[in-house]
Amino acid sequence: MPGRYAMGCYLGGAAAARAGDEMSGPALLLAGPVLTGSPSSGSALLAGVMAAAAVGGPLFGVLLDRSARPGRLLAAALALYAAGLGAILLGLGRAPFALTVLLAVGAGLLGPALSGGWTSQLPRVAPPPDLPRATALDAMTFSLAALVGPALAGAVAGSAGAPAAVVVSIALIGLALPAAWALPMPARFTPVPPSATSVATDLTAGLRAIVRNRPLARATATSVVSCVGQGALLTCWPPLGAAVLGGADRGALLLSGTAASALVANAVLSRRPRPPRPDAVLLGGALLLVLAPLLAATGHPAALIAAVLLTGAAEGPQLTALFAIRHREAPERLRGQVFTTGASLKITGFALGAALAGPLATWSLPGALVVAGGCEALAVLVFVCLPGATEDVAPILPPGAV
Repeated sequence: MPGRYAMGCYLGGAAAARAGDEMSGPALLLAGPVLTGSPSSGSALLAGVMAAAAVGGPLFGVLLDRSARPGRLLAAALALYAAGLGAILLGLGRAPFALTVLLAVGAGLLGPALSGGWTSQLPRVAPPPDLPRATALDAMTFSLAALVGPALAGAVAGSAGAPAAVVVSIALIGLALPAAWALPMPARFTPVPPSATSVATDLTAGLRAIVRNRPLARATATSVVSCVGQGALLTCWPPLGAAVLGGADRGALLLSGTAASALVANAVLSRRPRPPRPDAVLLGGALLLVLAPLLAATGHPAALIAAVLLTGAAEGPQLTALFAIRHREAPERLRGQVFTTGASLKITGFALGAALAGPLATWSLPGALVVAGGCEALAVLVFVCLPGATEDVAPILPPGAV
């Protein structure tokens, strides 16, 4: 039965797993060159993890929806993800690098378990009256992880070495295992006979659920296009730190600033007696993200700080709004697929934006920032052009939520 302890257990597990995930990327980026001697090895490992995560989400969502004990399946996925990181660490400098990249791809297939997989189980932890507030708290764990993970990776790598940072990220993911294992079972579960539907049929059903539900399709398309812009902007923070603040390492501080701003923005919205509707927040976040890269492109320190704060203030509530729309619109029997497929699509958009902006930023940093803003403008256009028949029917948080 959902209760206060269950919600605290859920949030603690989600925060630990996501912090470990956020820490693992920078840790691999640092450990790869140290253990192999190749400057590009870290980025190759991270690319393998991200590319596989974009593919693994829909399939993992089908397995969650078919499982009578999704919490145990989630715990197994977390354990395998942590084991994959450990295998990568052991293989670096010892096994052929191509094999290590394959290990990264295998681990990355389970990446959506830490994002959409966790969040899809939230209705089984929080009763319906508490779900909007729980959604906001769940979204805040992403911002907390983005704030703590990279900073912790840098601190551990600086004091104990880059391999130790990977070990700590594995430990954080391991801390989440009991919380995942203890997640409640579905209240009503009907086993799927092996001959009833194939996995391919269920995958198609999940995609149809997203496409045919107008508010869900609009929110998904808007968030994916917005993630292209966010990935492009993320790539620009280190060179912005070097060009405007005097050092590429300041880019990490800019990233921490966006995460902190996202946390504050969600906390402020959660205390409003009449919070805005999730569909409106999704659109408002994209509008703010159009402005942020253009501010950063001016090259003035004050404008850059404003862009950082504006980015976080947009991304935090935007993620909460997206989760609220998914919880509101997703069919119960396809909830896992909706969340993990959505996570995979966002990862794909993010990776595409980062890949696009990387070479562009070396040629023209202001040009890359304008492209990032243009992607957000396209996200606004997608939202405006796609219909939303049942939009704006539920607030993110109920009146009086704290």
